[in-house]
Amino acid sequence: MQRRFQDIELGDELPEYAPDISLSAVRSFAEAVGVGRVGRFTDHEQARREGLPGAIVPGIMSQGILAAMIHKWAPGCQIRKLDTVFRAPIVVDSQARCRGVITETEPDASSVDIDLTIVNEAGETRVLGTATVRI
Repeated sequence: MQRRFQDIELGDELPEYAPDISLSAVRSFAEAVGVGRVGRFTDHEQARREGLPGAIVPGIMSQGILAAMIHKWAPGCQIRKLDTVFRAPIVVDSQARCRGVITETEPDASSVDIDLTIVNEAGETRVLGTATVRI
């Protein structure tokens, strides 16, 4: 469904998105971006030896996941800016959920600002951010 700017209101929530952060998906991503040999992303035991709770999702993958959620909500949109803050690692093979809410609309530019979060299964915010999106 093509999203229209005039149908968007402050406070609208994007549909919650459950990304695939399985070990195989993260390994594929890590290989594609050139960090496939970095154990903290691809091997639970290696990550634990580094003091982590298990293999973690690369930050750039988290940003890609948030961008994918936005594009699922508004196919054909242009993400003008995507800013993220990494509060805590997202553990590979966990059940993360991505959420977004419209916090500002700019009619002259047909753009919206979206507050974004990725939470774990305990409801703890692991990544938060904002995006400016032209619809």
